[in-house]
Amino acid sequence: MKKPARQTFESLLSTSQADILKQYTRYLEGLRMSPSTVGTYRSFIVFLLLYWKDRPVADLTNPDIQRFIEVVVKRRKYGISTHRQLVSALKHFGDRFLESNIEPELLQRPKRSRILPTILSKEEVIDLLRATYNLKHRTILALLYSCGLRISEVLALRLANIDIDRRQVVILNSKGRKDRYVVLAESTVPLLINYISSYRPRNYLFNGTGQGPYSGTSIRAFLKRSCRRAGIRKRVTPHTLRHSYATHLIENGVNLRIVQELLGHAKPETTMVYTHVAKKDLLAVQSPLDTTLLELRSSDKNLLNQSLSGNLNG
Repeated sequence: MKKPARQTFESLLSTSQADILKQYTRYLEGLRMSPSTVGTYRSFIVFLLLYWKDRPVADLTNPDIQRFIEVVVKRRKYGISTHRQLVSALKHFGDRFLESNIEPELLQRPKRSRILPTILSKEEVIDLLRATYNLKHRTILALLYSCGLRISEVLALRLANIDIDRRQVVILNSKGRKDRYVVLAESTVPLLINYISSYRPRNYLFNGTGQGPYSGTSIRAFLKRSCRRAGIRKRVTPHTLRHSYATHLIENGVNLRIVQELLGHAKPETTMVYTHVAKKDLLAVQSPLDTTLLELRSSDKNLLNQSLSGNLNG
């Protein structure tokens, strides 16, 4: 017997609420937001409409919005990042429906969490690649790290995006609808050629089942297995390889502006987080414990030399 279709929150909307959601969606699409962002913001507004019921949009005020935020954040246990997205969605709602009494500029997002990213050492990266036996899997991890790619970018790659002669990879229509070039590492070229000749990919560089791209779930699964085999105990995700790439570039003395371009960051502040985890300058700083012990050893040695000198002279 066929199971009944699972009811979505959107299906609970009334006709008038569904029309409001449609107008909001068209507004976001008119702003040229990505389908992913539109989908996320829509889901927040569905909750708002269900919470507000069929009362007129014109009656919505900032205190109403604030109460809704408090309810939904607590009930759904949103983290800081999701909370910020929620407020952004509501700001756009206020911008679209000017007949409401929402003042978008007064809606405040919570401050971002200042959590430093997990970084693999250069040795751990090599151990990880060595512990990845499957040729396709190893090629994916090598590109994620050596090009500093997002998982969505590696999944969207096509053969035409790879220029082996110029040692370049072109990333098209990435986050923020931006294109960029990244350097194809010399050491990955033999691996990539071996993979292409063995697997003969067609639509995408990394094909999944059928004609579609490989899945992100599969990448996370084999990455976890490879970390276990490599003895890496850190919590590693595909994005960890991108974090590691950026940090290692900075440690190698690459200018922060160039790193920003390679990563495709819109703001330099986003790239600057890697300066906090780069160890190049930190390693030059000695702990006061080490300097104190060195001073004590030097002092003891001087006392010993003076004692020996005194004994000899006597």
